[in-house]
Amino acid sequence: MALPKEVNILNKRASFEFNLIQKFVAGMQLHGTEVKSIRMGNCSISESYCFFKDDELFIKGMNIGTLKHASYNNHEPFRLRKLLLKKRELHKLKVKGSEKGFALVPIKIYESERGFLKLEIAIGQGKKSFDKRETIKERDVKRAMQRVE
Repeated sequence: MALPKEVNILNKRASFEFNLIQKFVAGMQLHGTEVKSIRMGNCSISESYCFFKDDELFIKGMNIGTLKHASYNNHEPFRLRKLLLKKRELHKLKVKGSEKGFALVPIKIYESERGFLKLEIAIGQGKKSFDKRETIKERDVKRAMQRVE
């Protein structure tokens, strides 16, 4: 069971579906087997979202796969996980996230220099369909330019 050198789990749909306005880095409350599973790359945040319950921020829909060797100590793959931020940051997110058209979107999971798993979240404003078409056009133009070079 070799662990990869670097944990870097991305939500590729986030930048396509939303205009990302401001980014924040949050810690996560995880159980022991969840940490090992994330470090093995057995995690997905593409279907997840963040929400407030009272004055605390949670992430829902994050799928952390179970470990085969964990026996009865295994975790639940889709449980709610609390995000850890400073009170000032929580207040900013709560005010901006409650406005119409804005959402709190998880972008990526990575390992900090000290070895802690961090979740990068952003305040995102939903794109309209014509904005998405514009993004696709820009991407196609970039690919064509790289082929020419």
